[in-house]
Amino acid sequence: MKKLNRKTVLLVANGDLRQSANEKCWPAQAAMEKKLAAVLAASGWKLVRAHPYRPERKHGFISSQKEGMAVFADLDSSAPLIVAESVWQYSHHLLPGLISHRGPILTVANWSGTWPGLVGMLNLNGSLTKAGVKYSTLWSEDFDDDYFHAGLTSWLKTGVARHKTGHVKSLARAVVPGKAQQVAKSIAADLRRRKSIMGIFDEGCMGMYNAVIPDELLFQTGVYKERLSQSALYFGATQVSDAEAKAVFNWYQKKGLKFHLGTEETTELTKNQVLWQCKTYIAACRIADEFGCETIGIQYQQGLKDLLPASDLVEGTLNSTDRPPVKNAAGQVIRAGQPITHFNEVDECAGLDGLFTQRVHSALGQPVANTLHDLRWGDWDKSGTTSDYVWVFLISGSAPADHHIGGWAGSDSHRQPAMYFRLGGGTLRGIAKPGEIVWSRVFMEGGKLKMDLGRAKVISLPAAETERRWQETTWQWPIMHAVTYGVSRDQMMARHKANHIQVAYAHSAKEADLALYTKAALAAELGLNVSVCGTKADGSPF
Repeated sequence: MKKLNRKTVLLVANGDLRQSANEKCWPAQAAMEKKLAAVLAASGWKLVRAHPYRPERKHGFISSQKEGMAVFADLDSSAPLIVAESVWQYSHHLLPGLISHRGPILTVANWSGTWPGLVGMLNLNGSLTKAGVKYSTLWSEDFDDDYFHAGLTSWLKTGVARHKTGHVKSLARAVVPGKAQQVAKSIAADLRRRKSIMGIFDEGCMGMYNAVIPDELLFQTGVYKERLSQSALYFGATQVSDAEAKAVFNWYQKKGLKFHLGTEETTELTKNQVLWQCKTYIAACRIADEFGCETIGIQYQQGLKDLLPASDLVEGTLNSTDRPPVKNAAGQVIRAGQPITHFNEVDECAGLDGLFTQRVHSALGQPVANTLHDLRWGDWDKSGTTSDYVWVFLISGSAPADHHIGGWAGSDSHRQPAMYFRLGGGTLRGIAKPGEIVWSRVFMEGGKLKMDLGRAKVISLPAAETERRWQETTWQWPIMHAVTYGVSRDQMMARHKANHIQVAYAHSAKEADLALYTKAALAAELGLNVSVCGTKADGSPF
């Protein structure tokens, strides 16, 4: 282990597990590191890569837990360390090294929709928070803005970069309406008495340590895990008849869902891929019914990608209130007219949040369809439609047709990028309809479950501006144009402890406020530490 010279900062770059993704994304990472090195040099510091570029792999990312352990074993553990991310990364590659690192740690992301370093960094931040590791975090588009420079200067001098989070308020300091308290107590009592089962199709996905809730923390909420194998889901799909799959496919077409079909399996969406997705949907419904799962989570990325087409269409369909009917072994339609709440990428925090949301919105007569999104990116509106800062909430799986303008008829399905999904599979793409929403996130800190909630509105943007944002991100996926109330871009980034954010609609701003209060009260009643963020739609505090 070599001691570093004074005013030297180490850099590590964590990547994907998939070679195809790392190779394609490397040029963006290299450009980011060059900018960072120049910024540090201007401040009198030297940035040194802690691991080399590997010509045979065509990238310089850490791409496994084994490799991450080897890299950190040879580092000066007291040195200041920057984790620089311009891509999606698997947090478990770095966690062993970061947990034992004694020097100051700074996570840094590029502000870009195209290269998802933001969501990668947010996942790492959530994982570090759960693990109790001290760290600072910064983000920037070009690393030349005053906010970034101030934070970096502070970190270089003191080992800490701080952010203002005055938008966060403990629920204990808010005045919760009596109706919200009453409904919350009723739901909590039912969960404690009857309990609920969360179906987990293989725990842990894409290194998301922050997305796994320890059982003992979950027990207090009345929710218990049914650990299922994705091999059972695959087998279940193989047992679904072609006739049943075609019936689901025909249902989609009658509803107006547009499939962009071709014939080339390796690059285009084919009918065969969609039929396999139909079989997976039927199998998932039947397994949820068999085991009594109120919610289920499919790994989606690593779990089944070598056996079946991607499960995006499956997940979004499960979360829709209007979905193809599936019968169980007794010949009964499974939960007709109701979603089977699904949490993408087996994010158990989103699963618990989704369960709370469905229970609360059902009790209040509000729309029950809900989903997680990636907190993917944000930008000022280039069309001049609004002066508000507009977030891009974007996710591949789990967005329900209920959320899209025009529902099923306003949605379409494109092939998933081959870089991630060799066997393809169709997405459930649409533009989120205007309306009032509640956003939220469950996370873990200090060995406790916590929840942040806030309010936002979904707005419409011109087609050209929507297309610009799609082209800056992943155009095959559903998109939501969100404006958060009383929470700025930097405040959101400073506080949010995950790459995912849960969203649900309400019929009006007043009803959305009540839904927020009720879900917050329910979480608090079940032992979570709850905070409300920002303001109501009219700017008044909670």
